[in-house]
Amino acid sequence: MATLWFEQALLPTGWQSRVRFHIAGGRFTAIEVDAEPGPGELRHGVALPGMANLHSHAFQRLMAGMAEVRSGPDGDDFWSWRDLMYRLVGAITPDDLTAIAAMAFIEMLESGFTRSGEFHYLHHQPGGDPYDDPAEMAFALAAAAAQTGIALTLLPVFYAHGGFGGVPPGDAQRRFVTDLDGFARLHDRTVRAAATLPDAVVGIAPHSLRAVMPDELAALTTMTVGPIHLHIAEQRKEVRDCIAWSGQRPVEWLLDHAPVDSRWCLVHATHVTDTECRDIAARGAVVGLCPITEANLGDGIFPAASFLAADGRFGIGTDSNVRIDLAEELRTLEYGQRLIRQRRTVLATPARSNGRTLFDAALDGGRQALAGGPALRVGAPADLVELAPAVADDGDRALDRWVFASGRVHRVWRAGVQLVADGRHRDRAAIAARFDVVARRLLVAA
Repeated sequence: MATLWFEQALLPTGWQSRVRFHIAGGRFTAIEVDAEPGPGELRHGVALPGMANLHSHAFQRLMAGMAEVRSGPDGDDFWSWRDLMYRLVGAITPDDLTAIAAMAFIEMLESGFTRSGEFHYLHHQPGGDPYDDPAEMAFALAAAAAQTGIALTLLPVFYAHGGFGGVPPGDAQRRFVTDLDGFARLHDRTVRAAATLPDAVVGIAPHSLRAVMPDELAALTTMTVGPIHLHIAEQRKEVRDCIAWSGQRPVEWLLDHAPVDSRWCLVHATHVTDTECRDIAARGAVVGLCPITEANLGDGIFPAASFLAADGRFGIGTDSNVRIDLAEELRTLEYGQRLIRQRRTVLATPARSNGRTLFDAALDGGRQALAGGPALRVGAPADLVELAPAVADDGDRALDRWVFASGRVHRVWRAGVQLVADGRHRDRAAIAARFDVVARRLLVAA
């Protein structure tokens, strides 16, 4: 049994003052409000629930900052970045993946994420042959989660084709490719990998409409009762290619041909129409936004204002992990809307500030998309984030200053265990040292 006392906490009912959390077995057993601190009880400041990171490719943390050189006279885009990514990550082993993912996971925890949704497609050996255990790399991710303390939702990826209409995959994609029978074995073993962690969740991830044929997508949706994630409409070329293949835009085709509902997360959905926004919202699906990565890759800007006006749900992901920073993801989302609409406070609701609107929406959407996530309520995992102290900040103003000014996290507890103090994970030194060794070897080899 343990207790934690905070000056303020953002509970499901809203901001409350002088809050004491009772914790046992990694979960909240009782929550008191308007409670004075007891003798010798440590006094903490502003508490938020941890956030769910609904879309991460942990292995891409290896190449953060390595794709900022122009590759040709016409400049770069997602597709040239993807070619570099394939080359840089082609030699990663299971031990390498554990080291790389652990580095990404501690940075997530240090910024306020306490659960990661791993959209995981690096399945096979570098030559493309399967490992003896088809989920060898999923076990590597689970090992990284165990080392760092983060909660995990594993989303093994089905990837069979290199383009719309069943185009054969390229040599650079050989580590990803599987068929339905192979994926069923991979999924079963991924469930075993998740069982090594206390509260892990397993879903599935058809990679994208360009990598999955319609009959395969139909079969995949029957394999799980958990979350279903896929990339969609991230780039304009993808939209054009989908129209050429099917006569429909990607989201339009998906909603007409798949049982999209509240279990689904449509990742990016950058290039959608207002009608598609309304249709996604009506199905109850979550849109997975990754503003830093989408800006880094030059993907475009999702029409978030139109989507929220249709009562759409979104969550936040770190995707390529080029920079892992929860507050910056939320800030970049809002600033993108300001730039295209040329006005301020675009996503704020009349009753709530911008920071509060963004945080609440991302919290609810992330929890839905990962079929698990933090909440400051009795029975939930004791995942808490304490903001760095600031002068005269409380309530929504504390959230606004965190998102738009400081971005600093002071302490983080995951399942009742303090993992971050003064903004640093307790095992940062050892994990960073292992990551540096792996990164130097792999990047030099590339």
